[in-house]
Amino acid sequence: MAASFATLLHVLFLVWFLPATFSLSFFFFKAESISNVSCNEKDKQALLTLKRGLTDHGHVLSSWSDHKDCCIWDGVFCDKKIGRVTELNLNYSRLGGEISGSLLQLEHLNYLDLSNNDFNCTPIPTFLGSMFSLTHLNLSGANFSGLIPHQLGNLSSLRYLSLGSNSDLYVDNLRWMSGLSAIQFLDLTSADLHREVDWLQIMSKFPSLSELYLHNCHLDSLNPSLGFVNFTSLRVLFLSGNHFNHEIPNWFSNLSTSLLRLSLDGSSLKGNILPSIFNLEKLEYLSLYINMLTGQIPETLGQLKHLTYLDLGYNSLNGPIPSSFGNLSRITTLYLDQNQLNGTIPKSLGLLSKLEMLYVGKNSLTGSVDEGHFRKLSKLKDLYMSEAPLFFNVNSNWVPPFQLDYAYMSSTKIGPNFPSWLQSQRSLRILEMSMSGISGKAPGWFWNWTSNITFINLSNNHIECNVSDIFLSSTVKVLNIANNSFYGPISTFLCQKKMRKNKLEVLDASNNLLSGELSHCWKFWQSLIHLNLGSNNLVGRIPYSIGALVNLQSLRLQNNGIYGYIPSSLKKCSNLWLIDMGDNHLSIIPLWIGELTNLIVLRLRSSELKGYIPQQICQISSLIVLDLANNSLSGSIPNCLKNISAMALHDSNVISSSSMSYLYPNVYAPYVENVQLVPKGKEMEYEKNLLLVRLIDLSSNNLSGSIPTEISDLSELRFLNLSRNHLMGKIPEKIGSMKELESVDLSRNHLSGEIPPSMSNLTFLSLLDLSHNSLSGRIPSSTQLQSFDALRYIGNPQLCGDPLPKSCTIEEQSLNKSPIGSVEDDSKNSSFYIGMGVGFATGFWAICGALFFNRTWRHAYFRFADEIKDWIYVTTMIKMNLLEKLRVCLNK
Repeated sequence: MAASFATLLHVLFLVWFLPATFSLSFFFFKAESISNVSCNEKDKQALLTLKRGLTDHGHVLSSWSDHKDCCIWDGVFCDKKIGRVTELNLNYSRLGGEISGSLLQLEHLNYLDLSNNDFNCTPIPTFLGSMFSLTHLNLSGANFSGLIPHQLGNLSSLRYLSLGSNSDLYVDNLRWMSGLSAIQFLDLTSADLHREVDWLQIMSKFPSLSELYLHNCHLDSLNPSLGFVNFTSLRVLFLSGNHFNHEIPNWFSNLSTSLLRLSLDGSSLKGNILPSIFNLEKLEYLSLYINMLTGQIPETLGQLKHLTYLDLGYNSLNGPIPSSFGNLSRITTLYLDQNQLNGTIPKSLGLLSKLEMLYVGKNSLTGSVDEGHFRKLSKLKDLYMSEAPLFFNVNSNWVPPFQLDYAYMSSTKIGPNFPSWLQSQRSLRILEMSMSGISGKAPGWFWNWTSNITFINLSNNHIECNVSDIFLSSTVKVLNIANNSFYGPISTFLCQKKMRKNKLEVLDASNNLLSGELSHCWKFWQSLIHLNLGSNNLVGRIPYSIGALVNLQSLRLQNNGIYGYIPSSLKKCSNLWLIDMGDNHLSIIPLWIGELTNLIVLRLRSSELKGYIPQQICQISSLIVLDLANNSLSGSIPNCLKNISAMALHDSNVISSSSMSYLYPNVYAPYVENVQLVPKGKEMEYEKNLLLVRLIDLSSNNLSGSIPTEISDLSELRFLNLSRNHLMGKIPEKIGSMKELESVDLSRNHLSGEIPPSMSNLTFLSLLDLSHNSLSGRIPSSTQLQSFDALRYIGNPQLCGDPLPKSCTIEEQSLNKSPIGSVEDDSKNSSFYIGMGVGFATGFWAICGALFFNRTWRHAYFRFADEIKDWIYVTTMIKMNLLEKLRVCLNK
């Protein structure tokens, strides 16, 4: 019985299982067949036509083959049920060329993204306005230009439109946008919208608009007179980089129910921050930096309890930091730098437990900063307090609750003791503590307490340290310890085995107490770009191995005891733009110096140089500073100086200002090169303004011969000093063509002749010294030349005229006729005599020729001549008879 029952169950199970299995198999087969619907042939051919018009530098379209299903092509997405193409995503694909109208055949396409390609400034295709199924269109960053086609206004289903960050897009009006009734996201960044004055009213009519990005759109008004703007759904509004030049309008308060993110940075806004803007109670992001905002920060800002990002930097805000900031419990980023804020930093900032970035530097804040200011700042990563007269007053055993990545604390009083709390900052990458009043010895732990540090600036303190104790991990890129009391042999620092894997790019150890000879270990420092060991106690020769620094751009060894030749291996450092070896004991200027064709500053003053100035120096066409003063150079001044195009041509490409500094990522203040020059008799330091200098200083040498006339071709030269040499001859007549000259010193030479009248053209001249030469004649009259003190002309016995007390005699005035004037007078006399001769010949032959060729005229002329002759004869005889009769009467 039991066996038959089991058999029955088995049969029933089979009866149920087989149909169920068949049904499931059929179901899965049908589902698989549905999911494997092939790409529509019409769509495939449309895409292949599109491919033929495009240039595919990234080989993204290599999968687009006629032998494959187009639904599996890269960037193509299909509706699996019907096999029609619905999405085309080809962003960042390095595409170019022409966009084919075959896209119109993709009748089901609702998503098109061609952003971040390069279509070479071609217009946006107008046919895109006929792709009515589109809901998403992204053409941003694709290098389109020209008029934004009005046809795009036909896309009534479009919810997302991004045309931002293209080359030169513009609109003539925005009325066509009224058709975009479904638009939710709109980005027209960098498109020129200034022709549409009613842009705000038009944009506010889109009922579903949620995000609006109009960066750098040349907009000039936010219509502050409007009392109400109907952005009912707007959550994001970015209007940065425009030119509004008025106050923040009140209508922003109408957005209180929806707005989450607002950016108005760099838009020339002025006036006070209106308290009404802080009615935006849901606001999470507010950026107003780089404007002209004034007044105090309203206390009501503390009401924005959803705020996570606030940037008010780079304005002219004053007054204290509101204590209500302590209520911003969600804030992660707070920028208040580069203002005129005063008072103390409120301790309520220490309650912001989510704060990661705090920037309060470059203000007039005062007082002390202690542990209470950082009580709950456990998430703080960036701290910027530089250039604010604050006093960092914490206990020596203080352990901060945070782990900083970036510490910018230059010009903040931290010393006199070395800040021991730094030892706990294991994540620190950038340390800026220059001019912080730190003195005494650097602790041993400082050089290896963290393996992440990349940028160290301890310059302008009073730190003592033996350089042999310094250890740099391979992460350090910048070490600036200038103007301290570091001591010891430089070679022990450079040749340490533990330093051989360094990646240092900037080393500035100038103005310290370093000693000894430069080592031969430069092959371990090949990453160096800027090297400054100036103003130390270094001695010996410059080693040949320094040529291993092939990436070097600036080399400064000034004010040491270095002697001998400049090694020719420096030719390998072809990127050098600055060489400063002044105030040493060098030998000669090498002939190979002309091979450093990128050099713009050559300073070798006071270095005991002998020999002559090589002609090869003229091959450095980019040179803007040539300072060879106070040496023992002899011979003549090269007559090829006019080949230095940077001093001769106005638009000569010398070097960019960014190349003159070292801007490390995330460093607030870049490392900037500086050079000491003597442009107007006083030593001055040039940094960022060095690019404006054009200087030749060859003073205090033994140069002889004449001043080359070619020097007048240096029309961009601003400072010329040839004083204290043995130069002879005349001042170049065309010196007045150097109209940019601000300073000319030719004193204490043996120059003769007259001061060229063209010097009166030097209207920028603020310093002139021609004293102690053998100049003669009258000082030319001009506003500039008479404005200088008589001391600038003394020592020239034959020189006369204002401002000298000696007046010019008539002889001196006649002798003072300029050669140019004499030439002009001679020219006028010559012209007169030549004209008289030509006139006589013309008149003579006009009359004689007519008489010679015309017989009637000839007979008439001679008959007239005979009659005149007879008249004269008769008249003369009558007069003579009358006189004879009168004489007889008188004798009686």
